[in-house]
Amino acid sequence: MPKSRLHARIGTLRQLEILLAVHDHGSINGAAKALFLTQPSVSMQMKKLAEAIDAPLYHLVHRKLVFTEHGLELVKTAVEVLDSFAKLDMSLRAMNELRSGTLRLAVVNTSQYFIPHLLGPFCERYPGINVQLRIGNRGQTIERLKHGIEDFYVFSHPPHELATERIEFLDNPLVAIAHAGHRLARQKTVSLEEFCAEPFLMREEGSGTRHAIETFMRQQGSRLNVKMTIEGNVAIKHSVMSKLGVSILSEHTLSFGEQAGLATLPVRGLPIDSHWFFLWSKSKRPTVIAAEFLHYVETEGKQALLAELAKN
Repeated sequence: MPKSRLHARIGTLRQLEILLAVHDHGSINGAAKALFLTQPSVSMQMKKLAEAIDAPLYHLVHRKLVFTEHGLELVKTAVEVLDSFAKLDMSLRAMNELRSGTLRLAVVNTSQYFIPHLLGPFCERYPGINVQLRIGNRGQTIERLKHGIEDFYVFSHPPHELATERIEFLDNPLVAIAHAGHRLARQKTVSLEEFCAEPFLMREEGSGTRHAIETFMRQQGSRLNVKMTIEGNVAIKHSVMSKLGVSILSEHTLSFGEQAGLATLPVRGLPIDSHWFFLWSKSKRPTVIAAEFLHYVETEGKQALLAELAKN
């Protein structure tokens, strides 16, 4: 029957600690005193290690322990192994104290207008934390959620077929927009029929905004006059400003000084009611950093962001 691998035959890290004590103190007695063990206990562990490597660790020469080549090689490896665990211990302590580590987020395109304003104060408080932020449309973010790599995912229309936990975070009204000089912008009210007759600029397939618009229009029994399909909110805003058509976007895309040249239209039945959600996989155990960030999001982070949005 073949021998098991060496790491399986060397029973515990404690044996390696005893080995280093014997080597450093030059005797079984010295190691026993340093580790508060009995001499027979130390001798027994050295015997087990010698049996594990199938070679003597040392010889007794003139009442002194002289390590063999095999023994010295094991001492060298023991130093490396225990040093790795010491570094791991330091890393874990730093992570538990939020002095290091990584927070991973995957968010849909439209949320990029407010997520940085949410992350800013948190990162300022914990400057040692690294943040990985992935931005994509709804379909792309759902694919990332399926793999469960990130700590959190941000959706306005989260998928219901996946096993997730979620919190509702923020209102996300979808408003009708046109260029500032558009004739509909001068009206006090605009009927949905009037609006639907205008050339419409639609977000791409897989977009959460598109998903919400199509759902709303089906519920209303209305049909948009789609002229162009455009990928991304920024491109749509510039296209609207260039008089290529009207559109419906999240009100947050008009925040933080990005509404110049655009008008919000008073279309009856709009804005479309929507909300932002933070999701995480049920199967993923939250890290210390993730748990702290979620607490921050639910409390002061949300309030600070609402105050910031109110100013814009």
